[in-house]
Amino acid sequence: MEFIEVVRRRRMVRRYAAEPVDPAAVDRMLEHAIRAPSAGFSQGWAFLRLDTPEAVARFWRSTSPDPEASNTWLDGMRTAPVVIVPLSNKSAYLDRYAEDDKGWADRDEDRWPVPYWHVDTGMASLLILQTAVDEGLGACFFGIPPAQIASFKAEFSVPDAYHPIGAITVGHRLPDTGAPGTEARGSAARRTRKSTTDVVHHNDW
Repeated sequence: MEFIEVVRRRRMVRRYAAEPVDPAAVDRMLEHAIRAPSAGFSQGWAFLRLDTPEAVARFWRSTSPDPEASNTWLDGMRTAPVVIVPLSNKSAYLDRYAEDDKGWADRDEDRWPVPYWHVDTGMASLLILQTAVDEGLGACFFGIPPAQIASFKAEFSVPDAYHPIGAITVGHRLPDTGAPGTEARGSAARRTRKSTTDVVHHNDW
């Protein structure tokens, strides 16, 4: 698939077919994710790959305020056979920039204008989303409720230094038939995409 088609076809898919995902395709998503840029080549990220029904069920149980809840969004997202959780590690960045070649003698977080540990992990996540499209699959990035992060980390023994920036469901997207219940549509179905004229400021604001 041409790169321009990957970009144009990428969108958040919220309901999936029962067909399993080829593990080799997930391998490629993660191989591409670690090609993302990172400040100081810190690479302070990790990815929790959940690709069995038991592991995926544990994810939804640990991240849902009410595991028995049922609604269009949840019911659709739970059909995904694969969940990838990207995690960032702030300490890796603070440690990296305290090394001799960076010139900082401390780990002062105030030196960072934005939390690049989250930014870089987000860029890695986009590569996962784009690779999913290139593999003929669908994917959706979404947030984990803050109140559920501790239970998620405990469920999967995630080290304290790592923080989930969200999660990505992956699976075979259902065809857009328009039939009720076949696909949970997101905000993009109700809002117009802004043009470059709306958001690009050329040489001055």
